[in-house]
Amino acid sequence: MTQRASGPAAGATYVFAVTRTLDPAVVADLGGMSAGEPVRTLPLGSLVGVVQSVPAHDFTDEAWQQRLSDPHDLERCARAHNEVVSASAAYGPVIPLPLATLYLSDTRARQALESEADRFHAVLRRIAHHAEWGVKVYSSPAPPPAGADRPVPSADRGRPAPGAGLAYLERKRGLQQRREQCLEQSLRIAEEVDAELGKLATAARRLRTHGRRPSDAQGSQVLNATYLVAEQRAQEFAELTRALRGRTEARIELSGPWVPYSFISEV
Repeated sequence: MTQRASGPAAGATYVFAVTRTLDPAVVADLGGMSAGEPVRTLPLGSLVGVVQSVPAHDFTDEAWQQRLSDPHDLERCARAHNEVVSASAAYGPVIPLPLATLYLSDTRARQALESEADRFHAVLRRIAHHAEWGVKVYSSPAPPPAGADRPVPSADRGRPAPGAGLAYLERKRGLQQRREQCLEQSLRIAEEVDAELGKLATAARRLRTHGRRPSDAQGSQVLNATYLVAEQRAQEFAELTRALRGRTEARIELSGPWVPYSFISEV
């Protein structure tokens, strides 16, 4: 949807979200993406866009590539975008648009967004009275076998005792087997968690797991999933997550509720 404006003095219309109706006062005092310009609503026939006028030169391809290479600037933009989306969502279902959705003018924005009206209405019906919840499951680090770190015995000061090398390799092999067994068990737990939580969710998505960091002593991530959950089932969903944590003794993290970013492109 993004269209880039050109010219040093050109303005553009940044779109945060689309919803059915919204009191402009809800977002008028938010900073958004451009200081000095109010966040406002843009009529789209039977829908409303949540928009802001921004300097086009701040969102050229070159400017945006620079922003992508600056984690702090990118995080600031993402937080500003989400602040407007979240404030709008507090008053009804909203469809958050991707970061840096930009049009050359209000007229261009209205034309493009109104052409998607049928899909937007379908998405809004789907996510009404729902929120997104994230669940992450981590594997348990394998305890080393007894004596795994024991030094290799030596017959004298410079030579290992007979069979010491083989014993060392056996201990290392045992450690590797324990790690593989723990990982397999953790993957089974992840499948169990996903299946149980999926029964309470309207929809679910598996996301890419994050690699293990060298400083992470808590095991690898074996499940990174997100669930679309009806408001009336939110407490049940959280209670089930806690029950699964106790039953499996796995490290399970629950986050949310969030605006359902992950479930707006499936209609």
